[in-house]
Amino acid sequence: MQTLQTIIVFLIIFSIIVVIHEFGHYFFAKRAGILVREFAIGMGPKLFAKQGKDGTTYTLRMLPLGGYVRLAGLNEEEAIQPGMQVGLQLDAQDQVNVINTTERTEIDELPVQIDQLDLSNDMYIQAIPVGQVDPVRYNVSKTAQIIEADGTRVQVAPLESRYEAATVGQKIMTNFAGPMNNFILSIITFAIVGLLMPAVPNNSSEIGAVVENNPAAEAGMLAGDKIIEINQQSVSTWSEVVSMIQALPGQTVPVVVERSGEEIPLTIAVSGEPDGEAVGQIGIYAAQKTGLMDRLLYGFTATWGVIARVLSVIGGMFSKGFDINMFGGPVAMAEATSEVVDQGYTTILYFMAFLSTNLGIVNLLPIPALDGGKIVLNLIEAVRGKPLSQEKEGIITIIGVIFLFILMIAVTWNDISRVFF
Repeated sequence: MQTLQTIIVFLIIFSIIVVIHEFGHYFFAKRAGILVREFAIGMGPKLFAKQGKDGTTYTLRMLPLGGYVRLAGLNEEEAIQPGMQVGLQLDAQDQVNVINTTERTEIDELPVQIDQLDLSNDMYIQAIPVGQVDPVRYNVSKTAQIIEADGTRVQVAPLESRYEAATVGQKIMTNFAGPMNNFILSIITFAIVGLLMPAVPNNSSEIGAVVENNPAAEAGMLAGDKIIEINQQSVSTWSEVVSMIQALPGQTVPVVVERSGEEIPLTIAVSGEPDGEAVGQIGIYAAQKTGLMDRLLYGFTATWGVIARVLSVIGGMFSKGFDINMFGGPVAMAEATSEVVDQGYTTILYFMAFLSTNLGIVNLLPIPALDGGKIVLNLIEAVRGKPLSQEKEGIITIIGVIFLFILMIAVTWNDISRVFF
């Protein structure tokens, strides 16, 4: 029962985060005039599909693992290629209004073999009807439908409605909107958590409580002290305190605290193994606030705290070298979900906000195939005055996909080894 509950909570959290992310791309693509061919909830085989008046096909798919959007012209292969056998339906003006790529033929369609086609600029199909030898040219309506192999109907995309026709600014906003939505979700969810908790942490560097028999207590720290310097580096927020302490396991470092207006130097032995997986700890808690505005602002302070910690970890990769243990895949997420699922809705909401922030940051990394990589390509286009060729962008994207696939396999195997072996 516990395992089933963990799986359900994990799928709900993951799906909410991903769908909110994809909705950001969807919304700003629509504003830019880019055709969203499909907005899917879930992955895998189609369970339900409904095409809206806006030309977008909304689908529900079998595997409840997030979702996706398909933007016309962005990293998509055309479903129809020369040599394919398709069925064409013509309207009263003899324009093609339906292109059926499935094996199931309709009574009123004309079976043909594609010879040439252009479904973005000149909007035509040149094809050889069954039983004939010479090709025939058919004009294609700008609102024609393509019936894909699984029966999903999507709309053709004339050039003006494709991703490549948007301005650089519109492309950047469309790509940035996914991570932006993750940050918005995180802010709202952390604010809800702040309202549900009896008090919220004060993001200043003031100490709210010191745990007995821990490094902070042994060094002479007291509740009410304000940490202003760690290891000769200034700090002013609790996020900075946490990030720096966690990065110093097993080390003895100088700390300066402000107490009653006086600066007091201390020396503290941070717990943890210098070369191990554990992070540094000293046994202190942040000061707490109970005001309504403080609870609402917790949405911003907690989100920024997560961003700061993640960026600190990423920065550590350059100063300390790459460590696979810095990453966690689906197995690690499922394990973490099992730990929070019994701790109540507040903890689950906190976990969802934490993951949403992480997903937003990771997607902004300048890696091809991620949103950050696409934004880099957009900036290159702005500098060059024209985009890279689709062939070059395709190669760059494939390299990114391969890199991410290898990283995902490595991270997942590391998670499995750590959890089960």
